[in-house]
Amino acid sequence: MSAVYINSAACISVQDTLNENFFQNLQPVNSPQVLKAIEPNYKEFIPPAASRRMSKTVKMSSVVSKYALQEAGIENPDAIIVGTGMGCSQDSEKFLKNVIDNNEEFLTPTFFIQSTHNTVAGQIALGLQCHAYNFTYVNTSSSLEFSFLDAKLQINDEEAENVLVGSTDEQTDRTMELYKLNKTIKKEENLPVDYLNSTTDGAIWGEGASFFVLGKDKTESSYAQLKDIQISSRLDLEETQQFIEGFLAKNNLKNDEIDAVILGFSGDLKSDIYYTKAMDLFENSALLYYKHLSGEFNTASGFSTFMACHILKNQEIPEVMMINDLKKEEIKNILLYNHLSRNDHSLVLLGKA
Repeated sequence: MSAVYINSAACISVQDTLNENFFQNLQPVNSPQVLKAIEPNYKEFIPPAASRRMSKTVKMSSVVSKYALQEAGIENPDAIIVGTGMGCSQDSEKFLKNVIDNNEEFLTPTFFIQSTHNTVAGQIALGLQCHAYNFTYVNTSSSLEFSFLDAKLQINDEEAENVLVGSTDEQTDRTMELYKLNKTIKKEENLPVDYLNSTTDGAIWGEGASFFVLGKDKTESSYAQLKDIQISSRLDLEETQQFIEGFLAKNNLKNDEIDAVILGFSGDLKSDIYYTKAMDLFENSALLYYKHLSGEFNTASGFSTFMACHILKNQEIPEVMMINDLKKEEIKNILLYNHLSRNDHSLVLLGKA
């Protein structure tokens, strides 16, 4: 298989990641139950009349996809692939509220039409007038990874040269209320969170959008090489190390050759034991975590991929992400491991471009 490169990376998150100096200004957050994304001034990117009809996730994705395409110097990609866990949930809630308020009568179809998960990919294509392959993956926490896998296959099969790949998820008031009731979100009395040594269930919930341009050719703007991806919908705790070691063996790598491992510690006791198990394999690697910067959400791995791209390109690891104090002279290989509530485990291997 030919190499696949990540030639651009853009992100809207609870950090100011659209700012060029974000790398030095990352701020951990451990006390609110819910974190809101830092959004740009949408008037600079989207006409106000169109913006009013868009949900938050469509607006975030429209902006970061523009950033990603501009950085890669691509006007029209050969494919648009988006991964999302919850899709346009704001419009879904508005539609369902209309159904209840109007006794299921005289409903306007707008919110229903805009509530479908593939609205994001469709709106980006409309804005670009792009008639190429357009696909949306809805696989909870592995939605982005499935999108990467699809893009990688298309490039390797020579069906595409440049693919826009993104992940996006937004918050809605009612869903956040339900998440608090079923203890997906941490109780107030269990805040602030010690992400690495939590003894309670639940996580701080975030949101955001991350977009990347994958290409078959290395360019001046290339961040990383997307080497391999592996996904498992279910994994017993005892199988964690075998899952990771099998993945490394497939890629002819030893544990010591992984220079940095980015783990999805969220402060949820039941989830984090998987990451603790994984840490035991990498005594000679830099161990990093990131959800204290982004919050937990279905496509939080988009933020970790974005950070990994910058770490590989800058050859620098932000202190705020470090679990141990081990640093290698050169960062060649980064392994990303993530899952959500013990389901949909994913491994992504990135190499220096």
